[in-house]
Amino acid sequence: MDNSNNQPENAEAIAPNEQDVISDSQSGESEPNFEDASSVSEMLTISQALDDVDRFLDSSNGNHNLSEIPMCVETLLEMVEKKMGDYDSDKFGHNSDEDSSFLDCLTRISKWINVSNQSVHPPAFSASLNRASGILHLAMSLLDNEFRSILDSCNRNSNNINNKKASMLASFSLHYQDCDRNPPPELPDPNQVEESFPGYSQESISNMSKIANAMVLLGYEKECCMAYSMIRRIYLNAELEKLGYSNISIEDVQKMNWDTLESEIAAWNDVLKHSYAVLFPTEQSLCESVFSEFPSVSKRLFSDLAQAVTVRFLNFAEAVALSKRSGEKLFKFLDMYETLRDIIPAVYKTDSDELKSETSSAKNRLGEAAVSIFCDLENSIRRDHSKTPVPSGAVHPLTRYTMNYLKYACEYKNTLEQVFLQHQKPEDDKSNSYDTLEVEKGANEDGTQKISPFSIQWSRVMDLLDKNLEIKSNLYRDPALRYMFLMNNGRYILKKIKESVEINEMMGATWCRKRSTDLRQYHKGYTRETWSRLLQCLNHEGLLVNGKVVKPVLKEKFKMFNAMFDEIHKNQSTWVVCDEQLQLELRVSVSAIVIPAYRAFLGRFQQHLTSGRQMEKYIKYQSEDLENLIDVLFNGNPNSMAKRRT
Repeated sequence: MDNSNNQPENAEAIAPNEQDVISDSQSGESEPNFEDASSVSEMLTISQALDDVDRFLDSSNGNHNLSEIPMCVETLLEMVEKKMGDYDSDKFGHNSDEDSSFLDCLTRISKWINVSNQSVHPPAFSASLNRASGILHLAMSLLDNEFRSILDSCNRNSNNINNKKASMLASFSLHYQDCDRNPPPELPDPNQVEESFPGYSQESISNMSKIANAMVLLGYEKECCMAYSMIRRIYLNAELEKLGYSNISIEDVQKMNWDTLESEIAAWNDVLKHSYAVLFPTEQSLCESVFSEFPSVSKRLFSDLAQAVTVRFLNFAEAVALSKRSGEKLFKFLDMYETLRDIIPAVYKTDSDELKSETSSAKNRLGEAAVSIFCDLENSIRRDHSKTPVPSGAVHPLTRYTMNYLKYACEYKNTLEQVFLQHQKPEDDKSNSYDTLEVEKGANEDGTQKISPFSIQWSRVMDLLDKNLEIKSNLYRDPALRYMFLMNNGRYILKKIKESVEINEMMGATWCRKRSTDLRQYHKGYTRETWSRLLQCLNHEGLLVNGKVVKPVLKEKFKMFNAMFDEIHKNQSTWVVCDEQLQLELRVSVSAIVIPAYRAFLGRFQQHLTSGRQMEKYIKYQSEDLENLIDVLFNGNPNSMAKRRT
């Protein structure tokens, strides 16, 4: 194509526009800006060159025999070379029109190279093609540097917003701790996250988008994505460190004491939740804005970033799951399990099959570990073979530990139900050997059982505890103290169950009624072994002969009663009943048995003793004295009787 005939027309077309610019400039209040006028003139010239190249490309479409290099292409290459000579990173982004013009030039050069490579052309084309390729490569290098510079500006500015982010995390953590366990807090929808990019202005976002879209379009997608991924990964890792989370190896986890590991787990939970609630939605939105014309590139980049960051958390979770297991770790394991479970919907939106698999694997390992830890409670009860009875028939430490453990576990009831249902191994399932759970509360219409594996395990623990306490009660020589021990522990268990709606529902009304019946039997056994024997001293056997009172027998009965009551009071004043309601019930029931019988016996027979020293010798207590002494039983105070006498 010969462009010589077009030059006069081009000159005439440009001159009036330049004159218009100068006239417009002079008509304003400010002095004329000749540099701006020159820039406009240059842009108009480039615009004309672009139009010429476009016409050439259109006319050569499908033409596989190009005989000569068009002048418009050589002109465009010279213009771009000149522009790159004074184009530095500080200049890009200051003038939107110039930026667009520059990127348009690169697009035309790329198109010309592609057309030429598809055509048959003389050897002279090679030098021009090499020149065009070199210009395009240098231009991409310039844009790549500018892209990196803008991206990296976020890392340089991030310290200015660090305090704000730390405050957001603290607020997020407190909010989560205050939330009810069920249901777990929902992570925000990334589509609903406000488009704000910490560390970047909207102008920076616009410039990065121009550069990224140009680089991808011109065949430099790999270089652009590599720069973006590297710099944003550095930023995200730095954010995690600012939020208090750092890489911890499996070896480090194995060596940590529990207090240190517990604090690390707490930080892990908070930062991972924050990442999926705040960092990742923002990162996804940023990626979509920068690569706005290439959604598939944006999606892949974000998925890779999310995976690179999340893998750090998953490695820690795997290490914790492999650490030595103990009862106190259960609830932290469940916290981690819940966190992974709750972020899985967001993970599945990343379109990374590897990340989905690794997240599910880490969650499963924690779930299996949680099942193992909870089931080990059963083994702990079996292994408790202590031969020393608890003093005073008090609640056994094993009872307190087990019931408090179970009560706390109920805060995770839904999670534990899920964990046992999904992660219990066949060798851990002993449901066939279980026969005491209230099956009717979970029966289906066809009569089949509807009991969760967790409920079965829970009830098995309760049965084992009952059997263990029964064995421990036999360590007491005094039958009454044996019943007192069973009463104390049984009442403690029942109270803990009734205090928790979840446990109460799990065990069922029938189980609770049976437990209440057992307590009444223990109470009757205690009364029989203690106070029924005492009341035998007040029977009339051998006391009356031919209707007359035999005084020696009467005196002996009073002596036996006094001695036995003193012994009972001496012993049972040291016994402990921690439950105030049970303590009151026992005192009331003892008084109801002893006081009326003693009052009736005393009222009928005290007249047969000579008043004075003889009566004081044999009638040691009045009814009111006995009532007062009974009122200080079961408080663990061996001196209560002496104090009462004083």
